[in-house]
Order: sequence, then structure tokens, then C-alpha cells
Amino acid sequence: MGHFAIAGLQLELSAQDNLPLVRSELARLKQRFPWVDMAVLAELSLFGTNKAHAQPLPGPIEDDLCRIARELDLWLVPGSLYERRGDRVYNTTPVINPRGEVVARYRKMFPFQPYESDVTPGADFVVFDVPRAGRFGVSICYDMWFPETTRTLAWMGAEVILHPSLTNTIDRDLELSIARTNAAINQCYFFDVNCGGRLGFGRSIVVGPEGDVIHQAGDGYEVIPVEIDFERVRRTRRRGLLGLGQVLKSFRDTTLQFPPYVDGPGRSASLQALGPLHVPARARDEER
Repeated sequence: MGHFAIAGLQLELSAQDNLPLVRSELARLKQRFPWVDMAVLAELSLFGTNKAHAQPLPGPIEDDLCRIARELDLWLVPGSLYERRGDRVYNTTPVINPRGEVVARYRKMFPFQPYESDVTPGADFVVFDVPRAGRFGVSICYDMWFPETTRTLAWMGAEVILHPSLTNTIDRDLELSIARTNAAINQCYFFDVNCGGRLGFGRSIVVGPEGDVIHQAGDGYEVIPVEIDFERVRRTRRRGLLGLGQVLKSFRDTTLQFPPYVDGPGRSASLQALGPLHVPARARDEER
């Protein structure tokens, strides 16, 4: 097939049960753009940041999402929601196919510490295949600040990274640069879908496998349907980005053993000297 259509939905949402609005927006999407194969929403789209709404997975909410995907004949990556498993809470993204089946669940590896301190990190990388199209990887928001996450997904064969985000802070401009960098150094498409409205600053971005910005959204409501070309990813990886650096081949062929990964990050004296991970105090208080 080679070509595949993905729509990012940058919705204006608040910290409540957003499922009825999400259902309505997905139906409008398929009515207006019937050629779209997959929809991707922002991090915590379904209930916002209130952990009191944490849901069991599988459970009734996921069942509703599966029905929506089946009725609309749509691959659905509904952003994420807080998942409760026993006494733990995870930030989790389900991946649902057009038959209404959950094919994967990705749990955010790097909760936004120290602010998301009561969220348990996930431990498993997630890739999944769309028949006759290609391989997708999933990460969530703060994960992309750790280049090892995207590199591992590329190492696992991911050609498209689906990246629900929820950013309402002044570092959003930096995240746009990180999205472009992750796409370029791994020669993959990168779909970073943020939330608009009261939850997020918007500015979702779709980047091609040569670091090119296919679309960057504004700060409000926006639907972003993009047709991607898997052959472009494969050609770029074979021939090099812009006909130049063949980064993944060089990474494959190196014999280097990188010390942070051989010895572990915790073995670094310079990193240990940074002190504990905590919310910063006022500068004058820290100087006392």
C-alpha cells in the first residue's frame, strides 16, 4: 500500500469526561475526510489531568473506544488516559484497530517528574504493524526529551512515531525542535499532537523523515489530515537524509559501547552531583 492517511485532532478540551466530544469529533472527521485511516489525539484527552478519573484497562471506557473505531472503520490512538492497576496509576495510550480490537497499550516511560510524581513509569516499548502499510511506534509527551526512547523505537523498526502530548508551558517551542530532531536522526515521520483550549497550548507538529515540517498547527482547534508515504522513509534510510547522512546504518555498524548504557546512568558522578529530583524552591530559599 505504501501510502496511509493519519489525522491529528488538536481539540479544545478541559479536565472532565471528554468522551462524548471525542466521539462527535471522530464522526465529523470520517464524514469530512472519509479517506483517513487513523486518528491520533493528544495526551490525556479523554479525562484531562484529574487522576480521580483513572480507569481500569480493559474496561468500559476502552470498550466505548473500541466501538467507535469499529463503527468508523478507523485505526484509533485516542491520546492517553490515566489507567488504574491496583494501587498504581499509569499514563496509558491504547491502540485500537478498525475491527475494534486493542492491539497494544503503551504506558508512558517518563512521567513529567517531579510534577507527575504519583504516576508509575511504564517499562515496555510499543510498536505495531498496520497491514500493507508499515510499522508504528508510540511514545507520550515527556518521553521525547529522552532520545533513547525514539531511537529504540526506530531500532525496533518503527517508521512513524505517534506522540500524544499535553503541553501548556513555555518550553513548547523547544518541543517543536525536538520533534524535528527526532524525525531527522531516525528518518521517520513524527506526529506530535498537542491539546488546545484550557489544557494545552496547541502547536501540534507533523514532521517528515528528513526533518521537514509537513504541518504546524496554531494554538486552537485544528484537524490535521496528512497522507504519509512509507516508501519515503525506506528510501531515506537507504540513501541517506537529503542524500547525505545514513545515520541508522552508521549506528547499526558501530562497535562502540556507550558508557551510560553499559554502566547505567546512576553510575555517573556528575549526574549524582545534581542532587535529588524535586520541585525547585525559590532561589533565595535554596541559598540558605
